[in-house]
Amino acid sequence: SRMMLPEHKLEHNRHQQNLKRREQKVLDEARWSEIAMLFSESLHRHKEIRVKLFDAFEELSVIGIVERIDQRGGQFMVNGDWFRLSDVEGAELEAEDHDFFDS
Repeated sequence: SRMMLPEHKLEHNRHQQNLKRREQKVLDEARWSEIAMLFSESLHRHKEIRVKLFDAFEELSVIGIVERIDQRGGQFMVNGDWFRLSDVEGAELEAEDHDFFDS
């Protein structure tokens, strides 16, 4: 049987996690313009938005209404929490729930 030293096991686990590491998407100017419009609509019309944020190891999203945007500080606020604009990889307005009845 094979035994693995604790430090080898730790290094093996680090290596496996680094294999899952992903790079941040680079957004073009047109996409940033679209995201800015979605942020503005959420902020001014109180519409719920889903913002996809960069993380090297997992997919992160924040859902809520944009409360503030700090261009100088490069951040925005959703649900009372600040997030970096540089971490934004995408955004979309959440579908509104309506009770429509077909007639």
